[in-house]
Amino acid sequence: MDYSQFGAMLPELIVLGIFLVVFFMDTFGGNGVKKILTPTTAILFLLATVAIWIAPSCPEGIFGGMYVNDTATKAMKCILNLGAFLVILQSFAWADNAEMETRKGEYYELLLATLFGMYLMVSARHFLLFVIGIESASLPIAAMIAFDKYRYESHEAGIKYILTAVFSSAILMMGLSFVYAFSVGSLYFSDIMVAINEGSMSGLLMFALAFVMAGIGFKLSLVPFHLWTADVYQGAPTPVTSYLSVVSKGSAAFAFFIIFTQCFGQVYSGAWEWMLYALIILTITVGNLFALRQKNMKRFMAFSSVSQAGYLVLGVIAANSLGLASMMFYTIVYVVSNLGAFAVIQTIEDHTGKLNMDDYNGLHKTNPWLSVAMTLAMFSLAGIPPFAGFFSKILIFTSVTSATNSMALYMLVLIALINTVISLYYYLCVVKAMWISNEAPVIGEFKSTCVAKTGLGICIAGILLFGLVSPVYEWLVNSVELSSWQPLALLGL
Repeated sequence: MDYSQFGAMLPELIVLGIFLVVFFMDTFGGNGVKKILTPTTAILFLLATVAIWIAPSCPEGIFGGMYVNDTATKAMKCILNLGAFLVILQSFAWADNAEMETRKGEYYELLLATLFGMYLMVSARHFLLFVIGIESASLPIAAMIAFDKYRYESHEAGIKYILTAVFSSAILMMGLSFVYAFSVGSLYFSDIMVAINEGSMSGLLMFALAFVMAGIGFKLSLVPFHLWTADVYQGAPTPVTSYLSVVSKGSAAFAFFIIFTQCFGQVYSGAWEWMLYALIILTITVGNLFALRQKNMKRFMAFSSVSQAGYLVLGVIAANSLGLASMMFYTIVYVVSNLGAFAVIQTIEDHTGKLNMDDYNGLHKTNPWLSVAMTLAMFSLAGIPPFAGFFSKILIFTSVTSATNSMALYMLVLIALINTVISLYYYLCVVKAMWISNEAPVIGEFKSTCVAKTGLGICIAGILLFGLVSPVYEWLVNSVELSSWQPLALLGL
């Protein structure tokens, strides 16, 4: 083996390096070292993101083509890093309390371990590496969900997540066994594509597609594989919930796109296109309808994230370079919008312990800046102009309709547009509670920490600027065009 190939895995090596620094500081450092563990992790992570951004890409692939770190993959890893960095900023107050004093090092180690697995997921061009990545990401997340050992709800959420993760992995592996049989003994994406191109549509391939889609659908919380989401989001510590809602979803969506376009692209119109139509419509609609009934803010955000996953996967339907760039732009906007909402939820929970939507009544009278921040986050998630969420939805819809003139695609976009009206109602319910409710404020006045203000400020800046600053989208388009990924149009479809 040529060990010099590991040098091309610079993002993964950087994350492992930070993991080792945190591990040694936590294990061998004294009380003084542990007090600076949280800011050290945040600073190292910020420097790592910059290093990954400016590092050279590796489009030709290594380890026999199993791993690729091209420009699009590198851009996606930077987006995941942005989400993880904001989650670390949100975790400061929670990780530095008395109960977490001896365990916060473990929390950051688990977070870095999951990020390492997500890196492998988005870089994988072989199903063996993809499975290693998805399991490396899933198992530490289960430990993070159950991290609050003094809360029964956290334990229950951890058990529910690990059980669903086990079942989804079993379904995924079953589908991959069919794929392995169909492709005559190969798990390379390119080999499977060639085998499908040379063969004919078969029942075995249809089963394989359905099982693989179901396995990844669990990770994305696509309906009907979403039933774990609300309970896990509610029971997990809030920083873990915010991490799970954006970073985990973003990596799974990118991997989903690559697998179904590069691997199964030759049977797009004959098989998985119609499966995906059904999943997207169900996901957006069911997520919106169940969000209408929620009063707990974490369950509310859980069903909101289910609906947002449906919009995110719309980019896969486009199956071209515009679709991938739009999906990545939607992800980065979703990161700042969703984490902006969770930053407010986390701040209020840290100071008051309140998580019910009714507790937000009259919040503008006691905490006007938090009310403004939550309002901007809700407007962006709802897709109200001129905020970033509006432009991300426009781009994702444009990518779908530009793929083909199929009437089915136009109907799909129409259903998604109708659902935005439903989502507008429940997002505005939060705004109504904060600004219009005549009830006396439940939450008293308090001052947020500087770190919390910094994280929230980054999210607000993203919400206001990402929709108006075109270089962000242009950077993503250029990353996709310069990458080794090829749209279906170039595959002869």
